[in-house]
Amino acid sequence: MSEECLKFIYTRRSIRDYSEKEISEEDLQKILRAGFQAPTAANEQPWHFIVVRRRDLLEKIAESHPYAKMLKKASAAIIVCADPKRSRFPYRLWDQDCSAATQNILLAARILGIGSVWIGIYPREDFDRDVKEILGIPTEIVVFSIISLGYPKSESEFREAEDRFKEDRIHRDGW
Repeated sequence: MSEECLKFIYTRRSIRDYSEKEISEEDLQKILRAGFQAPTAANEQPWHFIVVRRRDLLEKIAESHPYAKMLKKASAAIIVCADPKRSRFPYRLWDQDCSAATQNILLAARILGIGSVWIGIYPREDFDRDVKEILGIPTEIVVFSIISLGYPKSESEFREAEDRFKEDRIHRDGW
C-alpha cells in the first residue's frame, strides 16, 4: 500500500490538456475533503474553497491570468482562499496552511485519475484583484491559488515524472 501511495506522489504532474469528461460531484467532494485535512498552524484552518464549474467563469479567469489558459478546457477549478482574520498569530502563517491544502488537493486529484495544475495567485495583487472581481470575493479574503481540474486526454500523462532527487541538496545534522 505505501509503495502505491508513493507512486501517486511520483507521478503527480501538471496536466494542462483535458478530455471532455466531467468530474463527478462525488469526486469533487473527495478532493475538497483532502484539502480540509491539510495541516494548519494551531489548527486554525484559515481557508475557504470556491468550486467553479461554470464555463463562462472558467473562461473569464483564464483570460485574466496569463498562466491559466488551461481553465478553458478544465472540468472544474478550486479556488483556495485565505481569511487572515482567522489567525491569532501576530505573523502570517495562512500562506503555509493554504500551500498544504493546495498540495493535498493536487494529490487527491491524482489519486482519482484527475489531472491538475497549481495556478499561483498570491502574492500578485493584480491576479488577486481580477479573480475577486470575477467571483465576487470579499476584499478582506486573499485569493491564494487556483487548481485547474480535468481528466487528462491520455492516461499516459501520468507517467513517472523526471526524478528531481538531488543528493547534493541534502544536509544532515547541519549545513
